[in-house]
This record gives sequence, C-alpha cells and structure tokens, in this order.
Amino acid sequence: MVALILFGSFFLLLFLNIPIALSLGMSSIITLLYEKLPLSMVPSNMYSSTSKFVLLAIPFFIFGGNIMAEGGISERLINFCRSLVGHKRSGMALVCVIVSCFFAAISGSGPATVAALGMIIIPAMVQAGYDKASGTALMSTAGAIGIIIPPSITFVIYGSITGTSVGSLFASGIVPGILMGVLLVVAMMWVSRKRELQLLPKATWKERWESFKDAFWGLMMPVIILGGIYGGIFTPTEAAAVSAIYGLFVGLFIYKTITFKDVPRILADSVSQTAVVMFIVGTASLFAWILTVTGLAAQASNVLISVSSGNKYIFLLIVNIILLIAGCFIDANSACYILVPILVPVATALGINPIHLGCIMIVNMAIGMVTPPVGVNLYVGCGIAKISLKEISIAVLPFIVASIAALLLTTYVPIISMFLPNLLG
Repeated sequence: MVALILFGSFFLLLFLNIPIALSLGMSSIITLLYEKLPLSMVPSNMYSSTSKFVLLAIPFFIFGGNIMAEGGISERLINFCRSLVGHKRSGMALVCVIVSCFFAAISGSGPATVAALGMIIIPAMVQAGYDKASGTALMSTAGAIGIIIPPSITFVIYGSITGTSVGSLFASGIVPGILMGVLLVVAMMWVSRKRELQLLPKATWKERWESFKDAFWGLMMPVIILGGIYGGIFTPTEAAAVSAIYGLFVGLFIYKTITFKDVPRILADSVSQTAVVMFIVGTASLFAWILTVTGLAAQASNVLISVSSGNKYIFLLIVNIILLIAGCFIDANSACYILVPILVPVATALGINPIHLGCIMIVNMAIGMVTPPVGVNLYVGCGIAKISLKEISIAVLPFIVASIAALLLTTYVPIISMFLPNLLG
C-alpha cells in the first residue's frame, strides 16, 4: 500500500504537469502523513542532503560554465574544430560532436551545451546541406554528452549518494563519452549519405594555429580541472572553485568579452540554476529516504536479485531497461536519488563495481535527455531551430540507436569505463 501511495501520487502529479521537484516532495509528504511519520523529517532530511561538502562543486561548476559561455568560448571552439575537420565530408557533424565534448568539459550540463552551441552549429549544418531536423537532433544528442564527460554535475550527485570517489567517476565517463560521440558521427554519416553536402575549404596550418591560439584559454579549462584532480593538487570540489576563478579571469582579462558589470547578472543566473538543482536534490533525497525507511528499497532490491537469478549480466540488462524508461519521465539527478538505493546494493552483491554502475547510470540518463516526453535537450533544440517536437522526435531515432550501442558497450565491456579509473588509481 505504501508503494502505491508513494509512486501513485508521484506519477499522478507528473501527469498533472507538476514540476518533478514538487512532485517528489509532495508525494513524499503524502506518504509521511499516511505512515504517521513526523513531518519534521522534511526540513531536516532536505537540509542534511544538501549540506554535503562535495555538493559545493555544483554552484562552482555552474558559475564557471556560465562565465565561459558568456565569454565567447563556444565560438572559439567551433572555429578551431572547423579549421581541423571542416573540409571533410562529414566535417560539420564532426565539429558538432567534438565541440560538444570540449564544451561538456566546461559546462557539465547537457541543456547548457545545446543552448550555447546550437545557435551557431545548427544554422551552419543547414548551410552545409544537412537536414535541419537531423542537424538539430545531432546537436541535442551530442549535448547530452555533457553529463558523461567530466566535470559532470550528475557524477557529483551520484558520488555524494554512494560515497564513491568523484574523481574516479569523472575518469570513468571520459572514454564512454568519446565512444558515444564517435557513434553519433557514424549515425549522421548514415543519415546524410545521400545528401549533397557543402565542404568548407581546407584550412592552412597557419589558420589552424591562429584558431588554436584563439581557443587556447578555453581548451585549458578542462586540462586544469582534470589535471589538478588526478595530479593530486586539489579535490573535485576545490577544482570546481578553481574553474570558476579561472573562467572569471579569462573572461575579464584575456578574452575581455565580459565586464565587471556583467558579473552580478551571471552570478544571479548561476544562483538560480543552482537553486533548481539543489531543490531537486532535497526533494529527491526525501523521496529516497522514504524508500529506505519503509523497506521499499530493500524489497525492490530483493525482487531484482530474484528476477535476475543472481546473474549480473541479466541484472545489468534489467537496469538498462529500467533506466531508459525512467529517463523518459524524470531528470538524471532525481533518477539517481530514487534508483541508487535500490540498484547499488544489488550491484555490490553481484560484484559489480559501483563506479562502473555509476557510469552505466549516467550514460542511460544522457540518453533520457533526448527521449520524449521529457527529453529536455530536445526542447532546447526545438526552440533554437524553430521546429516541432514531432519532427525532432523522428529525426533523433538513429542517434538514440547509436547512443544505445554505446551504452551496451559500456555496460558489457567494463574496461571501457574502468580503464582510466584503474590507471589513475
């Protein structure tokens, strides 16, 4: 009965178009009242879940990403990648994916990556001869790599829930993120195989050098973040603070594309975005706490063990199916809080490394960002390209297939996600 009340009220509220964070909180409160548990657990649980030191990385990464986006880094990255591969047949598709991977390492957010790059890349792809819907679908899917390539806010949240090293989680996402990018380019090559594409003139080495110098300070940001973490210079949380200061310095004094008058506005935007994320963290953690104290998480874990018959490969297949369905309806951060208490104990019992499981979960959630009806990246892409959700929902199918191929490889070939964490210790 508790499960019916908790999940029934949650999905009813979602069906009524109530925001996910409010749906999680309200369904949790309804269940607390039914179970006659003290309502004082609401503020205390939300406070304890959002006051973790590791979560300080979130506002800093958001601020750093906003600063670099405002600072014109997206145009510089695009120009640099164009100079390298723009002359090839699938040059603009390559530019889209490569720049998305670079920008993902700055913003850590899928929608932010699509919003920052889409305004430039989508029109450029159309001009090069690509279908607008397919170009927008590729940009939306490539933007989802933003939560796989470090630094990723979703990895920070997963690490805070499980106590897993955030640095190791960051490392686990690098190869799967690149793999997804490669397969997306292959999918675009197949989709556009019969189209007459306009090739850019091949850039000279001098032009490439100039574009590299122009993009250098933006390219250094992920190097500083990841190099500092894996070089033992600072923690992921400290790295986030360093990225914010570095971005501010580059924007104000090197690129000079922002002024001191712009800083309060960017800070306000960053605070607003952080508030949204932390509100979801608070309500989702309350929901997860109820799953635990009512025994629902343990029951669900036992059911998973029973259904998979203790076979970790069957379990991982079930996990992927559950996460792909969940990704159609809820955001990545909420999914972590709801599903991690259920999945991690089973994975641990079956000998699956929690870092590997975390990477699988985040790749699934990345796919969820482009699967209707709640595929947030699709809505951002539609708004930029001025096309309907129906058009992009059809066009995105080949890229979802490519992403699922990357997911299956990440799932069943653990070395793909575990190679760098093991190498870096």
